[in-house]
Amino acid sequence: MSSIRIKLFASFMMSILATGCANLQPYDYTAYRQSQPRSILILPPVNNSPDVNATYSVFSQLAYPLAESGYYVFPATLVDETFKQNGLTTPVDIHAVAPAKLQQIFGADAALYVVITQYGSSYSVIKSAAVVTASAKLIDLKNGNLLWQGAATASSEESQGNSGGGLAGLLISAIVYQIANNLTDASYKVAGITSQRLLFARQPNGILNGPRSPNYGKD
Repeated sequence: MSSIRIKLFASFMMSILATGCANLQPYDYTAYRQSQPRSILILPPVNNSPDVNATYSVFSQLAYPLAESGYYVFPATLVDETFKQNGLTTPVDIHAVAPAKLQQIFGADAALYVVITQYGSSYSVIKSAAVVTASAKLIDLKNGNLLWQGAATASSEESQGNSGGGLAGLLISAIVYQIANNLTDASYKVAGITSQRLLFARQPNGILNGPRSPNYGKD
């Protein structure tokens, strides 16, 4: 590739990145700051991926970033068992419960509704990766108002190096990663990264720091 083409390509990529940054509008935290939630109830995620393990794999890792961000988070096992005792066994049915009812049962300030859109290993001709994508909404349980919403994704491909060896090397590498992902459930680890990107405070347009954080009120 000539030096002129390289410069044009670099200029094109920089313009795309600049446009992307410019389009990131500041999130309106008015309702969030007025609500000032202290405790968060995480509902079992709705799984729209084909992998049956997705819901509990993600569910078990959502509390950590929220707790580290300064919120009291209801234990996942307690939440899951409470719903089962009340005859609610599917995330879709749980998400349909009225906010006021959730507040009455748990006494939480807000609830986190998570939807998993992608979970598991995917294989193409020259690459294989475990990918987890999820979106979330934080709802005030006192009035049903939307406080915050966001989305995040992570992939095991981010840590995969270039195998070298041309097309044959790429094919072999893809097969090896696919087998490794299936044997070790790489998606579980990736789900943890997705959860942290989604729910750790002080990220662009992310959740605010909670009252237990030393950074509370500094967002």
